[in-house]
Amino acid sequence: MSDVTAARTPATAADLFARLDELGIRTSTVEHPPVFTVEEAKALRGTLPGGHIKNLFLRNKKGEMWLVVAEEDQAIDLKELGARLGAGRLSFGSPDRLMTYLGVVPGAVTPFAIINDRDGAVRVAIDKALLALDPMNCHPLTNDRTTAIAPGDLLIFLAACGHEPRLLDFSEPPPTA
Repeated sequence: MSDVTAARTPATAADLFARLDELGIRTSTVEHPPVFTVEEAKALRGTLPGGHIKNLFLRNKKGEMWLVVAEEDQAIDLKELGARLGAGRLSFGSPDRLMTYLGVVPGAVTPFAIINDRDGAVRVAIDKALLALDPMNCHPLTNDRTTAIAPGDLLIFLAACGHEPRLLDFSEPPPTA
């Protein structure tokens, strides 16, 4: 971690919405009590339409980091995921590492947090099935709101932040070692 990375102030939700506006990306946002798990989100969201996601901030022994975005009910085996990504053994990144690189706290992990990874240290992988769910619902850097965005617009946002995501197909068997 460089001193420059550690010294940066993370983007706020207002900064995020301003960047989305600059890109011509339309979103809609609803407020709700803070949620920390998929189960809490399901209980509070009511009939919010579209695809709902879970986000995993992961690292390997070499310190390489990934943000994996998947459909909320997708079962994910970290050993298989490591094989899919060619990353080896994966574990969850610490809250400190999460704040340093993505500028969010546990419970607020989101693909929008890539706005804070100005050095391109975090690789992004997205569940391919999510691209068929319109809109996709993501936290806007805080877990007390949900922002709906078209899947194609999320890809545009990620590219504008210098991150071309790798698309994962969880319906295919994982590679064998």
